Amino acid sequence: MSLNRWSKRWLLTTLGLLIIIVSSILALSMMLLQDRNSGESNLSLNQVRLKVNPILLALEQNHQHLNEQNIREVIRSTARETGVLLTYLNLDGKIILSSDPTSEGTQVNLRSALHYDLHHATQAADGNDTLDIAFPVMDGPMGSQIGNAIFSIPQAMVTIQQPMTFPVILISALMLLSLILSLFLFWMKRKLDKHLLSPIHQLKQHAESMLKGNYEEKIQYNRNDELLEVYAMFDLMRTEIKHMSEQRIQQEQAQKELITNISHDIKTPITTIKAYIEAIEEGLCNDQETLMKYMGVMRTHTDKTARLVEDLLVHALQELGQISVETREMYSGPILETMLKPIEHVVLTKGLIYKGPNYIPNVLIAIDPTRIEQVISNLAANALKHTAPGDTIRIDLELESGHLKVTIADSGQGIRVQDMPFVFQRYFRGHTSHAEQHVQEGTGLGLSICQSIIEAHGGHISFTSKEGQGTTFRFYLPIC
Repeated sequence: MSLNRWSKRWLLTTLGLLIIIVSSILALSMMLLQDRNSGESNLSLNQVRLKVNPILLALEQNHQHLNEQNIREVIRSTARETGVLLTYLNLDGKIILSSDPTSEGTQVNLRSALHYDLHHATQAADGNDTLDIAFPVMDGPMGSQIGNAIFSIPQAMVTIQQPMTFPVILISALMLLSLILSLFLFWMKRKLDKHLLSPIHQLKQHAESMLKGNYEEKIQYNRNDELLEVYAMFDLMRTEIKHMSEQRIQQEQAQKELITNISHDIKTPITTIKAYIEAIEEGLCNDQETLMKYMGVMRTHTDKTARLVEDLLVHALQELGQISVETREMYSGPILETMLKPIEHVVLTKGLIYKGPNYIPNVLIAIDPTRIEQVISNLAANALKHTAPGDTIRIDLELESGHLKVTIADSGQGIRVQDMPFVFQRYFRGHTSHAEQHVQEGTGLGLSICQSIIEAHGGHISFTSKEGQGTTFRFYLPIC
């Protein structure tokens, strides 16, 4: 269930409960109002007793002297002051004393005249404003009943007006609380829509835009709450995806350029080799010296082609994460001496000054001789590309912190400061200065391959350079 649909159902359910509560409050109000308007429910027998107790007390104390006129007048006076009408009957129903002297001596039907409780008195009143309620007259506290006193009392005198303050306050408070809760619910629904559902919908739109390849639109959120962090992370993700997309495009472009460059670089030596083979077939080599010269040129171009193919193969393996490095424990002295001899010859042939190591440490290292030779050849070839006749190439070997350190330095043009962060990136070939127009640009794979090989040996590679003063590469191989 969507959050929007859930919030609507939650709001409707809560409103339904509020309607039930309000209806209950209204029903309670109507019941209280009816009870207030009902006189029967408000009549109090205790209130009646308070009114008639003085008269009952006078009857009980003077029942033997009721034939005396002054006693009779006192009792009638007490009844008048109390505001009730008195009719005193003996046990056979004869009226002995009455507020109306003319009724004295008459006989009353006790079955229909005596009402000892308010309920029967109210029913007998049949809507009249006066209640006739009877009380027994006793001969002392422990004596027997000697008669019945019937009192005609106005209902207003014995009706208790129940206070409505508390119920009214309670009902008003409940109604106000219900109203406030209803407003709060609508406010919460609006806030939920505005500050949660709407931002989530906006994020969805941004995600759809990114799926279509639009990474330029920035994601903005102006409120300082929990969603701000979500928006910030989403925008960071957009930036990262944009950067990765740009890198992918650049990598694809670089791969296309790589294939184009390698195709051209392979085509040139193959064309040269083919031309020399045709020259030999046509008999242009009349002597052994010319033939050997042609063979030397063909060998040089064959080696160049082989290096390009090897770089391309290692690059493919590097892309797959399967670069082949098979190490075995060997002593460094003989191996490195064999690797450095060809370099000295090539450097001197180019008219440069070569400074080899004074001492080659002979320690046990885990090495793949073919790959390490490839690293040294690549670094030396880089030095040759960026130097001119008269410059110096220096190679040193020494032990440092449990590693064999190999240093290859040149006094050439160096690396530009803006190019240094990208030296070990694949396809990066730097920018050629005016002083290096003779340099042939490579594939941009050499240093990246060197880094992968050294790291596969458990070592690391670094460099220092200053433009116009040369470059120094160092790599470290761990000692067993």
